[in-house]
Amino acid sequence: MPETMRAIRKLSPAAGLEVVEIPVPSPGPEDVLVYVEAASFCGTDLHIWKWDDWSSRRIKPPLTLGHEFCGTIIAAGDKVRRAQVGDFVSAESHVTCGMCYQCRTGQAHMCPNTEILGVDREGAFANYVVVPEKVIWQNDREKIPPQIATLQEPFGNAVFSAMNQDLSGQSVAVLGCGPIGLFTIGITKSVGAKAVFASDIHPYRIDLARKMGATEVFNPKECGGDIVDSVLKANGGYGVDIVLEMSGAPSAITTAFRVVRNGGKVVLFGIPAKPVEIDVAENMIFKNLTVLALNGRRIFDTWYKTRWLLESGTVDLRPLITKTIGFDEVNDAMEMLSRGDACKIVLLPNDGKLPDIAGKKRDRTVDPNISAAPVHR
Repeated sequence: MPETMRAIRKLSPAAGLEVVEIPVPSPGPEDVLVYVEAASFCGTDLHIWKWDDWSSRRIKPPLTLGHEFCGTIIAAGDKVRRAQVGDFVSAESHVTCGMCYQCRTGQAHMCPNTEILGVDREGAFANYVVVPEKVIWQNDREKIPPQIATLQEPFGNAVFSAMNQDLSGQSVAVLGCGPIGLFTIGITKSVGAKAVFASDIHPYRIDLARKMGATEVFNPKECGGDIVDSVLKANGGYGVDIVLEMSGAPSAITTAFRVVRNGGKVVLFGIPAKPVEIDVAENMIFKNLTVLALNGRRIFDTWYKTRWLLESGTVDLRPLITKTIGFDEVNDAMEMLSRGDACKIVLLPNDGKLPDIAGKKRDRTVDPNISAAPVHR
């Protein structure tokens, strides 16, 4: 075991990230030490890289980023009971208190005392990470390779928001084709939606929406800024049954309430940067809508659904992996994400090598070209 490791850290309250050498952490009595095989970037990491208003209020440098990851347990505290050295694992990034009202009534994803990996405590953009055993999730390496296993945490957000309603035979609009929106398209199409209409302003994401199975994709910039008439025409002149708003853009939220049919359902998952004005009477009450506002995923209920969707091949996430990188490419990767020229970028902290456990060295198993694989239907 080395004494030091490389890590991607926010060292000061300013834009950018740095790759530095720090000590390898030691697990506490109820913790495990994970050798990180893959870790993926998300919008939260982008906010911290930019050092915007949210991150300047929330983040306390120095901090190692990264909350989406997978790897192999190489050490465990003496009170760890179920996780074992050698397990191939991911982790729920929300470390909850276990004692509040929400935690004790099956709503741990709403725990007010939550600490998030890579936000409130040290994260996984490193060779090694320490996490509590209670958030560990065992993976089957034969069924889910590392680049996909690292995506389970964000994919669970899409599973939670999409599968809160019966999608079979329904017409669905997905507004916003960032990673969560693209995951959602794959889910809705795969579980039997009649038609999935998607919208985004980035050509790269529009192309990915088609690859994930969208029936039609609309660019508001090409529809005079308003896609409502185009969606209704594509849906036979009717509003859609279900709208999943995944962008948080004020214009998309307004569109969600206009494009849904009377008596339909709107799911709000995207997070607006500021308050949004809505005509509650015309666009909600008089339309007799059901409106759900959701965040995160159920711990661990959603993880079981996620496992089935990925292990069965029902949803294939390989087209959404834009690139795999090493430590030194991190700032270039963040630039790509900022421009909208990437979906999921995956860091391979240990160059795709598996750890040497109990003196037995294992061969490389992480395929850097996994994103080139065909879409499974």
